[in-house]
Amino acid sequence: MSAINNHPLLLLHEIEPLLPDNASHIRDRIVSSIYQHAEEISSQVVSNENTWRNSLEFKLDNILTSRWCGFPIMILLLTLILWITISGANYPSQLLALGLFKLEGYLLHLMTAAAAPAWLTGVLILGMYRSLAWVVSVMLPPMAIFFPLFTLLEDLGYLPRVAFNMDNLFRRAGAHGKQCLTMCMGFGCNAAGVTSCRIIDSPRERLIAILTNTFSVCNGRFPTLIALATIFMGTMFSRAYSSIVAALVVASLIMIGIFTSLLVSSLLSRTLLRGIASFFVLELPPFRKPQLGQILIRSLLDRTLFVLWRAVVIAAPAGALTWILANSWIGDSTIFAYMAAFLDPLGKIMGMDGIILIAFLLGLPANEIVLPILIMGYLSAGHILELDSLNALGKLLLDHGWTWITALCVMLFSLLHFPCGTTIYTIFKETKSMRWTLLATLLPLALGILVTIIVSQTAQLLL
Repeated sequence: MSAINNHPLLLLHEIEPLLPDNASHIRDRIVSSIYQHAEEISSQVVSNENTWRNSLEFKLDNILTSRWCGFPIMILLLTLILWITISGANYPSQLLALGLFKLEGYLLHLMTAAAAPAWLTGVLILGMYRSLAWVVSVMLPPMAIFFPLFTLLEDLGYLPRVAFNMDNLFRRAGAHGKQCLTMCMGFGCNAAGVTSCRIIDSPRERLIAILTNTFSVCNGRFPTLIALATIFMGTMFSRAYSSIVAALVVASLIMIGIFTSLLVSSLLSRTLLRGIASFFVLELPPFRKPQLGQILIRSLLDRTLFVLWRAVVIAAPAGALTWILANSWIGDSTIFAYMAAFLDPLGKIMGMDGIILIAFLLGLPANEIVLPILIMGYLSAGHILELDSLNALGKLLLDHGWTWITALCVMLFSLLHFPCGTTIYTIFKETKSMRWTLLATLLPLALGILVTIIVSQTAQLLL
């Protein structure tokens, strides 16, 4: 410590390298002492007559950020938001699907009247338009519910409390406390979550946050998770509790994603990205009265429509490619069928099949189209199809050998597999490195393969 004594005016970040590895808690003590001294001074010169409000906020903070109540309240609020989203989005999704697929009939009639060739009708209508119709009808209602509720918590001032609760966990993992905020943004869109990592000043910790943001369940994966949880887990209980059970299953998957993010962050901070976690001083803002007008503008315009437009732009060419692969024949089979047969052995080991894996591969541009590609593969229809109910989808999957183990493996792989195309491009823009972009793509893919193999093989031994 003599070097420190000789430089009394050194800043904290200059002193830190001189400290032993087990002395990082000194930073906490220094900052705590500064804040305690500031409170002593302010108590002598500042008075606030609204003591009732201050007392109420103090009591709320003691509950929301306590060691015993903080995390259960977080999980409860997350489950409540998911339950409202699942319960409220079903009927609007059905109405949108009905209207959009009815419009498809008029478009097909128009192409026929114009004497358009069959391949052009297939690419434009059965490929591009149908994928767009699926994405809009499946994505728009959940986003229109989820984003305003999420923005409401943000406007109330609750998200900083979440960051406060998670800060210690991320710091122990060698990451930055602000990574919790970027993770929350990832629940809406991983590409937006990657961009929000700019709030982290440390390049090392910013890179950790970027590489692990894909473990936040983005809005594009919610439809698949919700549908499978409702079909295979919700139906194990009575209809009155099915949506609650589905919400709990999806909430559990989100918690698994958070745990995975912490685990991978810890692994990276001890291997490729070694370093000491930066200190994160977070002042909890006062609770605020929500501004409903601003909430609607920010959630619907800035988030919902932005994410939806991104998905639409990416899903259109993906739908066209899917149609081409499913209608291009080599011998007596299509290219789609050959690809599925090639991936089938790996899919079986992972508790799935080749058609499921090719659906994820072709769903690279947008996670929203994984499920319709899967339906198309099972029905061998040559174009993306939309079933009229979850019961019809459930029957189709059961007829092709699905069990709750299959559904669990698909949901876990959806949680852990590679990021979507937009997120991969955003990672490259933020890191300006092909090396880190490849790592951000291949690391979750390898983890998803490993986890599903372990789950499926263990289930086969036990059941």
